[in-house]
Amino acid sequence: MNDHIGLHSTIALDDDGAAAIARARGLIPLLQSAADRIDAANELPADVLDAMFDAGMFKLLLPRAYGGSELKPSDFIQCVEAIAQGDASVAWCMNQGSGCSMAAAYLEPAIAREIWGGKRDVVAWGQGPDAKAIRTPGGWRLTGNWSFASGSRHATWLGGMSLCFEADGTTPVLRPDGKHWSRTMLFRRNQASITDVWQVMGLRGTGSDNYAVTDLFVDDGHAVTREYEPERREAGTLYSFQSMQIYATGFASVALGISREMLDGFIALAKTKSQAWSPDSLRDNHAVQHIISHSDAVWKAARAGMHLALDNAWQEVCETGVLSIPHRMEIRQASTYAIHAVRDMASQVFHEAGSTAIFNNRPFERRLRDVNSVSQQLQGRRTHFESVGLYRLGGDPDRRWI
Repeated sequence: MNDHIGLHSTIALDDDGAAAIARARGLIPLLQSAADRIDAANELPADVLDAMFDAGMFKLLLPRAYGGSELKPSDFIQCVEAIAQGDASVAWCMNQGSGCSMAAAYLEPAIAREIWGGKRDVVAWGQGPDAKAIRTPGGWRLTGNWSFASGSRHATWLGGMSLCFEADGTTPVLRPDGKHWSRTMLFRRNQASITDVWQVMGLRGTGSDNYAVTDLFVDDGHAVTREYEPERREAGTLYSFQSMQIYATGFASVALGISREMLDGFIALAKTKSQAWSPDSLRDNHAVQHIISHSDAVWKAARAGMHLALDNAWQEVCETGVLSIPHRMEIRQASTYAIHAVRDMASQVFHEAGSTAIFNNRPFERRLRDVNSVSQQLQGRRTHFESVGLYRLGGDPDRRWI
């Protein structure tokens, strides 16, 4: 990369990052006031979506060429963290939709503008390991069922990652490197059959429904091989990262935002509450003092470690144009650790808040449900530690998850 161009790009992204973070923080009061409605509706209400779209929160990782902010990842996850301080489900949908928008860097410009060009355009997708795309003239015949499509209720387009087969339906389509070709087929939401399955413990507002299509024609222009370097069209530094690193650090930032609010709420409570059958206030309880200080340190360390890993990786990509395996491992380790560390921290804080925490009219129980739900998702799997450990020992772990 030309040194002058790289420096100029970094400065511009930092400037936009500060403005975006400020906009995200400005939404916290609205999101906090809407949290009960979000939880009850199992989706994001109209006024919340209006505010998020007005603030450009779903376009922070979209290429500038298509009206996006193309933020540096460490700036983006600070936006996610701020939104999570308002409401976890909103932040989760924001991170999921933003990761999807990075696929625009691999599409024909006219297609990318069609899908993301409007102020309220959002793509959602989920997992569907049995989906098949069968070759047909000009495109593909797509059949599949996908699940966990967070944000699909306000999405305008859906994506279906599918293994590709020749017209006979059985012969795999191979990439130039010999691997079975997997492409994400992009289609309008109204072309899919949606099934409401989202009756869950936490992150209720994400509305992460199932969706299906049968023998749907998708033309070649709307089929994208995500993160396949030979097809990348956008040269921005951001697109040397994969959406996997964004999902990992972004969802960890959801957990960071939730747990920060949990801790700050407990600090406010401890300043005024006295325990039953005790003359002492919580603030004078030595165990509470220890929990608050230790929890604060855990939170800061988890956050700092993840931001350091992401910033070091960004610096490498600015210099080389490539995100190396060692930096991908650092990001995976730090993000998984952050999820587990702050989840455990939030559980301790919930316990110390006593009976106050169990009431629905206090935010503790919702935040506990949400942060535990974050840790249940793919990004919180403990097996990620095994992958990093294997790599440190000289092994070759499965690289799909790093």
